[in-house]
Amino acid sequence: MVTDLDIRVLDDAHFRAASALFRGTLHYAPPTDEAWETVRTTYHAGQALGAFAEGELVGTVQAFPSALTVPGGAVVRMSAVSRVGVRADWTRRGVLTAMQRAQLRAMRDAGDVAATLRASESVIYGRFGYGVATRYREIRVKRVETRVRVPIAGRVRLVDGETALPLCRGLFDRLTPGRAGSIARWTGWWTSNVQRALKEDNLKFAVASGPDGDDGYAIYKVTPGSWETGNEKPTVLAVQDLWAATPRAWADLWAFLLGVDLVGEVLAEGRPLDEPVEWLVTDRRAVRTVDESDETWLRLLDVEAALAARTYRAGEPVVIGVRDRFLPENDGAYRITAQGASRTSDEPDFVVDVDVLAAAYLGDVTFGALAMTGRFEEASGDAVARADALFAAAQTPWCGTFF
Repeated sequence: MVTDLDIRVLDDAHFRAASALFRGTLHYAPPTDEAWETVRTTYHAGQALGAFAEGELVGTVQAFPSALTVPGGAVVRMSAVSRVGVRADWTRRGVLTAMQRAQLRAMRDAGDVAATLRASESVIYGRFGYGVATRYREIRVKRVETRVRVPIAGRVRLVDGETALPLCRGLFDRLTPGRAGSIARWTGWWTSNVQRALKEDNLKFAVASGPDGDDGYAIYKVTPGSWETGNEKPTVLAVQDLWAATPRAWADLWAFLLGVDLVGEVLAEGRPLDEPVEWLVTDRRAVRTVDESDETWLRLLDVEAALAARTYRAGEPVVIGVRDRFLPENDGAYRITAQGASRTSDEPDFVVDVDVLAAAYLGDVTFGALAMTGRFEEASGDAVARADALFAAAQTPWCGTFF
């Protein structure tokens, strides 16, 4: 454990060093001068912390300002935590814990209700109060083996990249919030994930429209295959981003993507678990789920505000106790009813750590499942069943934004 660690808010003088340190933890080289011109636009004052020991930068973490949609459609202030790294010769010495403690405190004090991240390793963040709150799947569709059941009902058009970027960004902002788990995208997200890829990956943009105008879009790229004997590889269309306001717009976009000629497979990563692509095609076996993984790691910074922000299903009240060793002001009991949630002095029906509450908060997993696996001690009676009835989600939560 390091006793003389100095946690500081980084400024422009340290941004490039922080970027190099983070990339080094992922075993990548520091950004080139050309790459840094883009990356530097994603660093802003007050968003990144650095851990200094013996006068050297040994760890860093960043948070981007965002917002989270919760069950019922309300939006709460949220920070998207990223670029977390500790230099290899300083790991397992308390550096990450010190940075997490400082960052959690800073985010809550700034008014954030929650924080989310994407975990490079799944065993790290539970101890800091993060719980897996949404999941996603990756699908592959053998296009040549099936066809779409319904024709395109509206209009799907291809849009040039320079015109498409602001168009898709505007559509995204209009189409979300909506689904619980979705988040707001900051300018740097579009710079890093779309604008830069325009030059490198030859991205394509398809926009769907109906009677009331544009109501969905898909961003994709096509990797040509090989027909060399003994080394045949299919041409693959990879869906990068797809959002739709209506079932018609969703079906139209998928029908368009699955209808692109000279494509052998369509790959889509990071899609909702309940997206019914299998039911859209004539042969459901042509659609394979090749991976399912954790997506949103959620940290409730202000438990009272988070519980009050979302809505609940019909059910009998329950009182849930919460423990939070990093933000002790969250400790206490909360009464949940179909009408809302608030602090209470009543004795809790059962007690959970804040990471368990975060996992169940959006409705992706039940308290019953978490109790069954030993994540907390289940109370006698039907308290957990009552909690599950109240927290039940009308739709599987999903974020759809990787950062």
